[in-house]
Amino acid sequence: MEFDLTPLWISLKTAVTATGFAFILGMGAARWMMGKRGNWKTAIEAIFIAPLVLPPTVLGFLLLLFFGKHGPGGKLLEQFDITVIFSWSATAIAATVVAFPLMYKTALAAFEQIDRNLLSAARTLGASEWRIFWQVMLPLSWPGIVAGTILAFARALGEFGATLMLAGNIPGETQTIPVAIYFAVEAGEMREAQIWVAIVLVISLSAIAAVNFSQNQLERLREGRGKNRDRFINFSPSRTYGRLHSTTFQVDIENQLKSFELGVNFAGQNGEPIALLGASGSGKSMTLRCIAGLETPTRGRIELNGRVLFDSERGINLPSCDRRIGVVFQNYALFPHLNVEENIEFGLKHLPKGKRERIVAEKIAQMDLQGLEKRHSDRLSGGQQQRVALARALAIAPDALLLDEPFSALDTYLRHKLEKQLRETLATYEGATLFVTHNIEEAYRISTKLLILADGAIAAYGTKQDILERPPSYIAAQLTGCKNFSRARAIGGQQVEAIDWGCTLRAIEPLPESLAYVGYRAHQFHFPPAGDRENSFPCWLAQTSETPHRMTLYLKLQTAPHHANDYHLQAEVFKEKWEILKDRPFPWYVRFDPLRLIVMER
Repeated sequence: MEFDLTPLWISLKTAVTATGFAFILGMGAARWMMGKRGNWKTAIEAIFIAPLVLPPTVLGFLLLLFFGKHGPGGKLLEQFDITVIFSWSATAIAATVVAFPLMYKTALAAFEQIDRNLLSAARTLGASEWRIFWQVMLPLSWPGIVAGTILAFARALGEFGATLMLAGNIPGETQTIPVAIYFAVEAGEMREAQIWVAIVLVISLSAIAAVNFSQNQLERLREGRGKNRDRFINFSPSRTYGRLHSTTFQVDIENQLKSFELGVNFAGQNGEPIALLGASGSGKSMTLRCIAGLETPTRGRIELNGRVLFDSERGINLPSCDRRIGVVFQNYALFPHLNVEENIEFGLKHLPKGKRERIVAEKIAQMDLQGLEKRHSDRLSGGQQQRVALARALAIAPDALLLDEPFSALDTYLRHKLEKQLRETLATYEGATLFVTHNIEEAYRISTKLLILADGAIAAYGTKQDILERPPSYIAAQLTGCKNFSRARAIGGQQVEAIDWGCTLRAIEPLPESLAYVGYRAHQFHFPPAGDRENSFPCWLAQTSETPHRMTLYLKLQTAPHHANDYHLQAEVFKEKWEILKDRPFPWYVRFDPLRLIVMER
């Protein structure tokens, strides 16, 4: 008796067709559901996943109800003279439905493992969502996508219950291999059933083996790159090219996301870097994301160079790709599947090829990246990645440049080297620059103005000199490095009682009506040999703390300390001064310079 291979061709044709539909539908559903939150997502996902958990006969019955003569699908198709049930189309539909959940879940998991900053970076570089999908998401998630496609194929190849219910067992038309196996066993043809089982096993296991092999090859490729990764950075003075247009920058926004509230109102001028200081959760990064269009404020207005980017009252909210704002993310967010040249060129796709190449060459020279053009990010040191990210952000000639703690991942040596280069680069950049940092010294060296955020609101805004010398509030003084505070009250004239320090001080600065604190910076203390000058008090040393170049002295005023933590003040002195001071007999004398005394409101 001749062995009939028709079920094999029907199964392969069905599985390939179903996999194609499941791929398109699963990828689309995964992209749509990516990042969604809420109860409605749970409900929709339950529907998407239902074919995985429902018994096949139940699923087949539901499909039969839908596509049957009296079902909504059947009635719709009947108008076009199309009948689905008990036809090959029914086998393809049943296989697609059961394969879809695997494709959807695998694609969603692959998409959600992509660093969100990569997608944000692509948006700020002018990429549309469609381009982001094709040029960022798919290349970065392809191993998961391939695995999902193979699993969907294997599931479609093995579908039985829903197929039998919807398409029946019509030899030469709807009889797939699983159906043929079932009816061969029913008829006692065990040899025929064994042959079909072997064929299914060979096809399915071969597909899974191919997936595993491709993923192992990818891991070896990544490991090879990692072994050759550069550990050092060649640094030379940067070259600069041309000047950008002048820019004015004004932000007035309020934002409420979950439990976070933000309200910011400030303005910056062209060529005037502004440093954003604040504790974790104060709103620094959220401010940048709102400006870049990566988050949407609840209320307010964002204007750049006379162009309104966001205005809640007028219903204006330009997408990130249209804002012309360059962003350097904290983790740099370089596209790992692109080399240095391709990363820098990513935001220039709208330009002619010759102009793109010229700009890329200029930025590579400006950031001293020669010789690294063909390297991927996993073969770059942290400093090199930072320079590529800065080159990429500047390549699009942005109206504003946003830097989110760009030095946080670098060691001290590289930090100072790259900080110097950044200062040189910003010296020729005439757009507005916002620079987020926790480091007051970095902020002071790079910026001309300071914006201090606390609890989502501005605690201080002005030139760095004014903020450092006269912080208006306790939180502003604290975030700019002041370490000595005491509750205070005015007691007439310019006299201030420092309640926690147990002394009375004379201030030069006019006292605010709602005086709450007095402060003094640790490095500004004087240690006169005697206490005959104003604001001088006897003190004793409670403990010390040492750094390579300085000593921190913990001092108690008026009386000797009882233990190491019994102190009022922290004073910082260079070790040369400490060598002179340490041999003095107690009590020492410490003096508060009236010109340096900080009087503050809450």
